[in-house]
Amino acid sequence: MELLQDILPDAFPWVRFLPEPDVHAFAVELVDTMRAADSIGNSASVAQMLTAWQHSAEVHSDPELLAALTRDHEADYGPVPDP
Repeated sequence: MELLQDILPDAFPWVRFLPEPDVHAFAVELVDTMRAADSIGNSASVAQMLTAWQHSAEVHSDPELLAALTRDHEADYGPVPDP
């Protein structure tokens, strides 16, 4: 796993924006998802997982966005109407 974590920034440069615990979680999920996808012969789930992690990295790369998404708003915005 350490070797994988060492090469991830070369394969996915955006990994550098993830906090260290998230890099480990990404590596574990990448291996697990690739194994599962290979078992069914469909790699669509790998692409979806990579996109989700890349979006997480984008949030961490923008301090204002990260603050907006992680702060406690301490407000109740009321009931959500049915769609």
